[in-house]
Amino acid sequence: MHKEAREAFNGSFTESKYADFVKSIEEAFPGQLDFRVAETPVFVPRELKEKINQASEEIIATLLSPDFKAKTDRAVPTGQSVPGENVHTSFLAIDYAICKDDNGELVPQLIELQGFPSIFGYQAFLSESFRKFFTIADYFQYAFGPDQYEGYIAKLKSLILAGENPEQVILLEIFPEKQKTRIDFAVTEQMLGVKAVCYTKLILEGKKLYYEKDGRKIQVKRIYNRLIFDDLLNYPDLETSYHFTDEVDVTWVGHPNWFFRISKFSMPFLKNRFIPETQFVSDYNGQFPADLENYVLKPLFSFAGSGVQLHITEADLVALNDPENYILQKKVKYEPVIQAPDGLVKCEIRMMYGWNDDAPKPELLISLSRLSRGEMIGVRYNKDFTWVGGSASFFE
Repeated sequence: MHKEAREAFNGSFTESKYADFVKSIEEAFPGQLDFRVAETPVFVPRELKEKINQASEEIIATLLSPDFKAKTDRAVPTGQSVPGENVHTSFLAIDYAICKDDNGELVPQLIELQGFPSIFGYQAFLSESFRKFFTIADYFQYAFGPDQYEGYIAKLKSLILAGENPEQVILLEIFPEKQKTRIDFAVTEQMLGVKAVCYTKLILEGKKLYYEKDGRKIQVKRIYNRLIFDDLLNYPDLETSYHFTDEVDVTWVGHPNWFFRISKFSMPFLKNRFIPETQFVSDYNGQFPADLENYVLKPLFSFAGSGVQLHITEADLVALNDPENYILQKKVKYEPVIQAPDGLVKCEIRMMYGWNDDAPKPELLISLSRLSRGEMIGVRYNKDFTWVGGSASFFE
């Protein structure tokens, strides 16, 4: 997107350099990289960065409104509410498609948002790795602060550890060794000293939680939550000491209820020029748009693109048993803007925020990008392509 940066990067790119780059990641964390890393980062020009920031600030203003929590109470499914909810989310991720407006200018268009942590550890590691293997001008930054890497880690420690002994802070997942994002768990442990612990390994005694490490029983003070509790429904026969609806003496960093509140459920409440028209299906009262080919149907309670329908008919909408749990969103047209050696590639940028409990608003920490040639952005839609996959963003 940034012409000079793109030309400089592509001019110095070689397949052998890329192979060494990926090999270095795999050697640093053997057996942990389970998704494709794109050949290039995204270079974001200043004008587009300002539009992205403007869009995000307007979204955050809605999240800060006094009635936001009441509006989203229905988002937390019955029987899945977790005690000890923080006043606000600890994390915010906002996904934008990069598009062109009627004037031919690059603009962000909101795709989704989530009150849930993304791969904060891995993204810093990946961005640093790009800098080691490729030439990236000093006037591009991947993190938002004066001191890129060390300053970024300090902010993560403040947010996730909050002064606690790292041994008493856990990254919570279900079978973390099987998760596609497990490389982030390994980076996080190296970076912060926080160990990934499986939900099934937690021990409940009264209101205190413990896990075992090297034959020792260690009390959990803070949970850096990476578990989507919906995933537990895939394991109906799990026998555990702790159940997530139990009241326990821990502080959540990324409370599970915020995963539901700040999600596709929030999108109908957001209005600005960078947000596609979005409405609950139930709010149409049967009077659906005539041009449904220009809309996408999304279930509220799904993750990683599952259940999204790109091609819908009125019959599909009428047949929904629970239309209040679906949104219709105006499609956006991703503009192929990343110049690869063999053509142009589409991209999406996720802006990643942390929100300390006593802070007035979220703080932008880092971002990630995803490159695609398929109909959708996710990995499953981009098999057998090059210059696609997960990547980093560098902002002018």
